[in-house]
Amino acid sequence: MTLEAAVAVPFRGAGADRMGEGEFVVALSLDRDWFSPDQAKRLVDVATGRGLVAEEDGDLVAQFDPAEVAVPSDFVPDESVLREQSTFERVVDAFVAAGVEKREAVAASNERQRELGVTLEAASVLVARERGVDVGEAAAAARADLVPGED
Repeated sequence: MTLEAAVAVPFRGAGADRMGEGEFVVALSLDRDWFSPDQAKRLVDVATGRGLVAEEDGDLVAQFDPAEVAVPSDFVPDESVLREQSTFERVVDAFVAAGVEKREAVAASNERQRELGVTLEAASVLVARERGVDVGEAAAAARADLVPGED
């Protein structure tokens, strides 16, 4: 996953799973020259929203093991990592990562939505779970959309 790789690189460079936000931004913008400082701050927001990092006492703490992320030596993230993905997009990404063709995942989700009369996000989570695809956080987001006030 490109977002996870972009987030892992600064932590790996620091040899830690915790670092200051400023240090993280500098690693992405000045050290790597991948993003402007504002874009790097946006990446922090996206990564936090996706549960990849948490903010604790002014530091960013990786919520995954950065050393376990495969990052090719020629890796350069695309600016698309700076935009929030919808719950449906995250589920489709999980399908693809599990080896399911994107078109098949979308078609199955659309069919389930028509059958059940639920949101596309809920339908895609149901299909993913039936096929054994882990969509933990996306499932929680779909549930929150269905049951307002519950987190």
